[in-house]
Amino acid sequence: MLSILIPVYNYNVYPLVSELYKQCLKCGINFEILCQDDASNQIEPDNQKITSLKNCHFSRNNSNLGRGKNINFLAEKAQFGWLLIMDCDTFPTKNNFIQDYISQINKAEKVVFGGIEYQKEKPANDQLLRWIYGKARESLSVEKRNSNPNGNALTSNILIQKKVLISNSFKESITKYGYEDLVFLSDLKKKGILVKHIDNPTYHLGLETSQQFLEKTKIALENLKLITETNSLDNSESKLLKVSFLLKSLHLTSFISFLFKKLERKMEGNLLSKKPSLVLFDWYKLGYYCSIKSQ
Repeated sequence: MLSILIPVYNYNVYPLVSELYKQCLKCGINFEILCQDDASNQIEPDNQKITSLKNCHFSRNNSNLGRGKNINFLAEKAQFGWLLIMDCDTFPTKNNFIQDYISQINKAEKVVFGGIEYQKEKPANDQLLRWIYGKARESLSVEKRNSNPNGNALTSNILIQKKVLISNSFKESITKYGYEDLVFLSDLKKKGILVKHIDNPTYHLGLETSQQFLEKTKIALENLKLITETNSLDNSESKLLKVSFLLKSLHLTSFISFLFKKLERKMEGNLLSKKPSLVLFDWYKLGYYCSIKSQ
C-alpha cells in the first residue's frame, strides 16, 4: 500500500515517525517508514529508536548523497507502489493526515501535494525572515497552488506513484542544496504529469536563523546557476530566471551586480532585523544571482 520516505539530515525525526506510525496503524494499511540519514555531522540518539517500531527502518549513508539522490535511493528500497515523501522537519497538522492521502490512492492522479503551513506564533527574532518567507511564499491555499500546479508544489509533503518517481527520478547531478524540487517537478510537467493539490498540510518546524537562511539562499542560487548551465531548467519555470534573462537581454546584468555589491550590507541589515522585507529579499536574491552570473 504505502511506503513513507523521509530523508534525514541533522534532525530528530523520531517524533514524526511515531506520529505517522500511529496514524498508519489506525488506518489498518500495509505500510513501511524508511528513514535515511544523509551522513549528518551530528548524531541524533532518538533516531536509533525508529527501528524498534514495526515496519520502520532507520539507516545512515556513509557519505553525503544530496537530498535528491537520497530520495531516489529510498524509492528503490521501497516495497509498495505508492510513496509519501516527507521532509524530516515537518509534522502533520491533523490526526487524519495519512487517511486523507489514502483516500487519494484510488483516484486517477499520479502525484498529490498536501501543502505546507507555518505555526501562527512568531518565532524568535533571529528566525523571522524564514518564518515570514514561508508563510507568504510557501503556505498557499489549494486554489492558489492550483494556478500553477507543478510550480507551486514542494516535495516535502508529496504522495507519488513509485513507478512515476522511478521513471522520473531526481537528477543525481544536483548534489548541493537548492532547486532540486523545481527541476524534478518541471520535468514531470514536461511529460504531462501535473500535481493534484489537496488540503492536507504539514507544519514546517525546522526554522533556520535569518543569517543561516541567507547563507542557504546564496548556496541555492549558486546551485541554480549550475543547473541552468546544464540546461536542466527552462527560464519560464522561475520568476527569478525570467527577470535574469530579461536583464541579460538588456545588457544590465553587470549593472545590477554592481548595485548589489554597493547595497548588499544595507539590505542584509533589514533582512536580519525584526521587520524583514520580502520585496527587499527578492531584490537581494536577484542581485546576488546577477553577481555570480557576472563572474
